[in-house]
Amino acid sequence: MRNLLRVFGSGGVWLVWVVVVVIWNMLVFLVFVSTAWWDRRRWYTGRAFRIGARVLVALNPWWRIDVVGDLPPRSSEPFVAVCNHESLADILLVGTLPFDMKWLSKAQIARIPILGWMMWMAGDIIVNRTDARSRGESYDRMVSWISRGASIMIFPEGTRSRTGDLLPFRNGAFRLALETGRPIQPLAVTGARQAIRADSALFGRARVTVRILEQVSVEGLELEDVNELRDRVRTMISDAREG
Repeated sequence: MRNLLRVFGSGGVWLVWVVVVVIWNMLVFLVFVSTAWWDRRRWYTGRAFRIGARVLVALNPWWRIDVVGDLPPRSSEPFVAVCNHESLADILLVGTLPFDMKWLSKAQIARIPILGWMMWMAGDIIVNRTDARSRGESYDRMVSWISRGASIMIFPEGTRSRTGDLLPFRNGAFRLALETGRPIQPLAVTGARQAIRADSALFGRARVTVRILEQVSVEGLELEDVNELRDRVRTMISDAREG
């Protein structure tokens, strides 16, 4: 009986979510056409898009999110945010944070109707990880956004962990920080794996904690220090998850 209730409950939440996403797409489109011609960083479109994430999370009765740590002010200089990836729910849960960031996202996510359109309007960066040209173009776009004052959000594991263990980090986010001189903003997520388990569309009861860790300056570091920087940040996130 409990599993049956979970199936029907999850179906009801998905239905409500679809309705909200359709309506929200129209709102994001109105903000986009009203502001994109003068808002070169697409702040307003991005904020409208991320508010939608907060609405979706609030409408899910099985999820609770706690944020620990101090948020950088919106007036701060751009940074490169990195976060571990436990579940598809991470995208929504971390998206509720009031950060003005452009997200690096896999092409598979951007192909989802309506969601992909909103990502494009918000200025998120899409990458096909199997295509070298796409990887290069996405990197150039991230550099371009940083030069315009926008922060970047990357999951350095490249994919969600199916075991709960922290996967190896890739170098891209750390190379980006070193080449642009921007600090790393580590985020550590715990509890999201139960929110939506791998290969399942059913929601689980999850108490998710997002820890905002101390920024890591790249001042004085060179490109050859990328591995050291990567490992240092990964250790910070690992320790925060265990703590």
